[in-house]
Amino acid sequence: MLKQVSLYSIMIVMLASCASLKTAFTGNKEIASTNSSDPVKKESKFLDPIDVPAKSSKEGKEKQHEKAAAKKETSAIRNSTHRESDAENLSSLQIKYAVLLSTPAEEVKNTKMFEFIDEWYGTPYRLGGTTKNGVDCSAFSQFLFASVYGLSIPRTAREQYNLTSRISKTDLKEGDFIFFNTRGGISHVGVYLQNNKFVHASTSGGVMISDIFDEYWAKKFVGVGRLKEKESVVISR
Repeated sequence: MLKQVSLYSIMIVMLASCASLKTAFTGNKEIASTNSSDPVKKESKFLDPIDVPAKSSKEGKEKQHEKAAAKKETSAIRNSTHRESDAENLSSLQIKYAVLLSTPAEEVKNTKMFEFIDEWYGTPYRLGGTTKNGVDCSAFSQFLFASVYGLSIPRTAREQYNLTSRISKTDLKEGDFIFFNTRGGISHVGVYLQNNKFVHASTSGGVMISDIFDEYWAKKFVGVGRLKEKESVVISR
Protein backbone atom coordinates (compact mmCIF):
# COMPACT_ATOMS: atom_id res chain seq x y z
CA MET A 1 0.00 0.00 0.00
CA LEU A 2 2.75 2.43 0.92
CA LYS A 3 4.63 1.45 -2.18
CA GLN A 4 1.69 2.28 -4.39
CA VAL A 5 1.31 5.67 -2.77
CA SER A 6 4.98 6.43 -3.38
CA LEU A 7 4.75 5.48 -7.04
CA TYR A 8 1.66 7.59 -7.43
CA SER A 9 3.43 10.56 -5.86
CA ILE A 10 6.41 10.14 -8.12
CA MET A 11 4.17 10.14 -11.21
CA ILE A 12 2.41 13.32 -10.10
CA VAL A 13 5.76 15.03 -9.59
CA MET A 14 6.95 13.91 -13.03
CA LEU A 15 3.78 15.14 -14.70
CA ALA A 16 4.12 18.47 -12.96
CA SER A 17 7.72 18.75 -14.09
CA CYS A 18 6.75 18.01 -17.70
CA ALA A 19 4.06 20.65 -17.55
CA SER A 20 6.56 23.16 -16.20
CA LEU A 21 9.05 22.28 -18.89
CA LYS A 22 6.35 22.59 -21.57
CA THR A 23 5.28 25.93 -20.21
CA ALA A 24 8.86 27.15 -20.08
CA PHE A 25 9.55 25.89 -23.60
CA THR A 26 6.39 27.45 -24.92
CA GLY A 27 7.21 30.73 -23.18
CA ASN A 28 10.72 30.79 -24.55
CA LYS A 29 9.37 30.05 -28.01
CA GLU A 30 6.88 32.89 -27.76
CA ILE A 31 9.63 35.22 -26.57
CA ALA A 32 11.85 34.11 -29.42
CA SER A 33 8.98 34.48 -31.86
CA THR A 34 8.23 37.90 -30.50
CA ASN A 35 11.86 38.91 -30.77
CA SER A 36 12.15 37.60 -34.34
CA SER A 37 8.90 39.20 -35.56
CA ASP A 38 9.63 42.58 -34.03
CA PRO A 39 13.16 43.46 -35.05
CA VAL A 40 14.58 46.80 -34.09
CA LYS A 41 13.35 49.30 -36.62
CA LYS A 42 16.13 50.96 -38.54
CA GLU A 43 15.75 54.67 -39.05
CA SER A 44 15.48 55.67 -42.69
CA LYS A 45 17.94 58.40 -43.38
CA PHE A 46 17.49 60.56 -46.44
CA LEU A 47 20.22 62.50 -48.17
CA ASP A 48 20.55 66.03 -47.04
CA PRO A 49 18.73 68.38 -49.45
CA ILE A 50 20.97 69.94 -52.07
CA ASP A 51 20.48 73.64 -52.37
CA VAL A 52 20.65 74.92 -55.96
CA PRO A 53 21.84 78.48 -55.75
CA ALA A 54 19.50 80.90 -57.47
CA LYS A 55 20.97 83.04 -60.24
CA SER A 56 22.07 86.31 -58.89
CA SER A 57 20.30 89.43 -60.13
CA LYS A 58 23.60 90.58 -61.60
CA GLU A 59 23.91 87.46 -63.76
CA GLY A 60 20.29 87.89 -64.86
CA LYS A 61 20.89 91.50 -65.86
CA GLU A 62 24.02 90.55 -67.79
CA LYS A 63 22.11 87.92 -69.71
CA GLN A 64 19.34 90.38 -70.51
CA HIS A 65 21.94 92.90 -71.65
CA GLU A 66 23.56 90.29 -73.92
CA LYS A 67 20.19 89.42 -75.45
CA ALA A 68 19.38 93.09 -76.01
CA ALA A 69 22.80 93.68 -77.58
CA ALA A 70 22.37 90.69 -79.88
CA LYS A 71 18.92 91.91 -80.91
CA LYS A 72 20.26 95.41 -81.58
CA GLU A 73 23.11 94.01 -83.67
CA THR A 74 20.69 91.89 -85.71
CA SER A 75 18.50 94.94 -86.30
CA ALA A 76 21.53 97.00 -87.37
CA ILE A 77 22.56 94.31 -89.85
CA ARG A 78 19.06 94.24 -91.32
CA ASN A 79 18.95 98.02 -91.60
CA SER A 80 22.37 98.05 -93.22
CA THR A 81 21.29 95.39 -95.70
CA HIS A 82 18.14 97.39 -96.41
CA ARG A 83 20.16 100.57 -97.03
CA GLU A 84 22.54 98.69 -99.33
CA SER A 85 19.56 97.31 -101.22
CA ASP A 86 18.07 100.82 -101.53
CA ALA A 87 21.42 102.19 -102.72
CA GLU A 88 21.54 99.56 -105.46
CA ASN A 89 18.10 100.71 -106.65
CA LEU A 90 19.10 104.38 -106.91
CA SER A 91 19.58 105.68 -110.42
CA SER A 92 22.51 107.75 -111.59
CA LEU A 93 19.99 110.55 -112.20
CA GLN A 94 18.95 110.53 -108.54
CA ILE A 95 22.54 110.55 -107.37
CA LYS A 96 23.48 113.40 -109.71
CA TYR A 97 20.63 115.67 -108.61
CA ALA A 98 20.98 114.71 -104.97
CA VAL A 99 24.44 116.28 -105.16
CA LEU A 100 23.15 119.40 -106.92
CA LEU A 101 20.32 119.77 -104.41
CA SER A 102 22.41 118.83 -101.38
CA THR A 103 19.75 116.31 -100.38
CA PRO A 104 19.56 112.52 -99.86
CA ALA A 105 19.21 110.65 -103.14
CA GLU A 106 16.05 108.98 -101.83
CA GLU A 107 14.40 112.41 -101.80
CA VAL A 108 14.90 112.85 -105.55
CA LYS A 109 11.58 111.20 -106.37
CA ASN A 110 10.00 113.05 -109.30
CA THR A 111 11.81 111.19 -112.05
CA LYS A 112 9.89 112.93 -114.82
CA MET A 113 10.88 116.35 -113.49
CA PHE A 114 14.58 115.54 -113.24
CA GLU A 115 14.68 113.78 -116.59
CA PHE A 116 13.29 116.95 -118.17
CA ILE A 117 15.78 119.15 -116.32
CA ASP A 118 18.62 116.85 -117.33
CA GLU A 119 17.69 117.17 -121.00
CA TRP A 120 17.84 120.94 -120.78
CA TYR A 121 20.61 121.36 -118.21
CA GLY A 122 23.36 123.65 -119.51
CA THR A 123 21.29 125.00 -122.40
CA PRO A 124 22.50 128.60 -122.95
CA TYR A 125 20.28 131.57 -122.21
CA ARG A 126 18.84 133.52 -125.12
CA LEU A 127 16.25 136.24 -124.74
CA GLY A 128 13.13 135.14 -126.61
CA GLY A 129 14.70 131.71 -127.25
CA THR A 130 12.51 128.61 -127.27
CA THR A 131 14.88 125.82 -128.29
CA LYS A 132 17.84 123.89 -126.88
CA ASN A 133 20.09 126.18 -128.84
CA GLY A 134 18.99 128.96 -126.52
CA VAL A 135 16.05 129.54 -124.17
CA ASP A 136 14.87 132.28 -121.83
CA CYS A 137 13.53 131.83 -118.29
CA SER A 138 9.79 132.00 -118.96
CA ALA A 139 9.98 129.74 -122.02
CA PHE A 140 11.87 127.16 -119.95
CA SER A 141 9.26 127.20 -117.15
CA GLN A 142 6.50 126.98 -119.77
CA PHE A 143 8.10 123.89 -121.35
CA LEU A 144 8.68 122.33 -117.92
CA PHE A 145 5.02 122.57 -116.93
CA ALA A 146 3.87 121.22 -120.25
CA SER A 147 6.25 118.25 -120.15
CA VAL A 148 6.18 117.34 -116.44
CA TYR A 149 2.65 118.33 -115.36
CA GLY A 150 0.81 118.40 -118.67
CA LEU A 151 -0.33 121.97 -118.06
CA SER A 152 -0.31 124.98 -120.34
CA ILE A 153 0.84 128.27 -118.83
CA PRO A 154 1.40 131.73 -120.38
CA ARG A 155 4.63 132.66 -122.12
CA THR A 156 6.04 135.57 -120.11
CA ALA A 157 7.19 135.86 -116.49
CA ARG A 158 4.68 138.66 -115.80
CA GLU A 159 1.79 136.55 -117.15
CA GLN A 160 2.91 133.57 -115.08
CA TYR A 161 3.04 135.79 -112.00
CA ASN A 162 -0.51 136.99 -112.61
CA LEU A 163 -1.72 133.39 -113.05
CA THR A 164 -0.42 132.18 -109.70
CA SER A 165 -1.54 132.68 -106.11
CA ARG A 166 0.83 134.29 -103.61
CA ILE A 167 2.17 131.98 -100.88
CA SER A 168 4.76 132.26 -98.14
CA LYS A 169 8.38 131.44 -98.85
CA THR A 170 8.24 129.06 -95.88
CA ASP A 171 5.44 127.09 -97.57
CA LEU A 172 7.33 126.28 -100.76
CA LYS A 173 6.65 122.99 -102.53
CA GLU A 174 8.02 121.38 -105.65
CA GLY A 175 6.54 123.06 -108.73
CA ASP A 176 5.98 126.48 -107.16
CA PHE A 177 7.16 129.58 -109.05
CA ILE A 178 9.93 131.86 -107.79
CA PHE A 179 9.78 135.42 -109.15
CA PHE A 180 12.59 137.99 -109.28
CA ASN A 181 13.10 141.58 -110.30
CA THR A 182 16.30 141.64 -112.36
CA ARG A 183 15.50 144.38 -114.89
CA GLY A 184 12.50 146.12 -113.38
CA GLY A 185 9.21 144.51 -112.39
CA ILE A 186 8.66 140.77 -112.70
CA SER A 187 11.50 140.00 -115.10
CA HIS A 188 12.77 136.56 -114.10
CA VAL A 189 11.15 133.27 -113.08
CA GLY A 190 12.30 129.88 -111.84
CA VAL A 191 10.62 126.66 -110.64
CA TYR A 192 11.14 125.46 -107.07
CA LEU A 193 12.52 121.96 -106.48
CA GLN A 194 13.45 121.32 -102.82
CA ASN A 195 15.90 122.29 -100.11
CA ASN A 196 15.74 125.99 -101.14
CA LYS A 197 16.84 125.14 -104.68
CA PHE A 198 15.14 126.18 -107.92
CA VAL A 199 15.78 125.49 -111.60
CA HIS A 200 15.79 128.32 -114.15
CA ALA A 201 17.42 129.67 -117.29
CA SER A 202 19.94 132.17 -115.97
CA THR A 203 21.34 134.92 -118.18
CA SER A 204 24.85 134.06 -116.99
CA GLY A 205 24.79 130.27 -116.80
CA GLY A 206 21.88 129.06 -118.89
CA VAL A 207 19.65 126.30 -117.49
CA MET A 208 20.93 125.57 -114.01
CA ILE A 209 20.00 125.05 -110.36
CA SER A 210 20.45 127.91 -107.86
CA ASP A 211 19.70 128.61 -104.20
CA ILE A 212 17.08 131.24 -103.37
CA PHE A 213 19.23 132.36 -100.43
CA ASP A 214 22.28 133.08 -102.56
CA GLU A 215 23.19 136.73 -102.07
CA TYR A 216 22.29 137.79 -105.62
CA TRP A 217 18.92 136.00 -105.77
CA ALA A 218 17.97 136.98 -102.23
CA LYS A 219 18.30 140.66 -103.21
CA LYS A 220 16.28 140.20 -106.41
CA PHE A 221 13.54 138.08 -104.82
CA VAL A 222 9.96 139.34 -105.30
CA GLY A 223 7.67 136.51 -104.28
CA VAL A 224 6.45 132.95 -104.61
CA GLY A 225 3.47 131.79 -106.62
CA ARG A 226 1.47 128.57 -106.80
CA LEU A 227 -0.34 127.66 -109.97
CA LYS A 228 -4.12 127.99 -110.03
CA GLU A 229 -4.67 124.72 -111.80
CA LYS A 230 -8.35 125.46 -112.51
CA GLU A 231 -7.25 128.34 -114.74
CA SER A 232 -4.76 126.21 -116.63
CA VAL A 233 -5.43 124.20 -119.71
CA VAL A 234 -4.57 120.52 -119.41
CA ILE A 235 -2.56 119.39 -122.39
CA SER A 236 -3.30 115.89 -123.69
CA ARG A 237 -0.26 113.65 -123.38
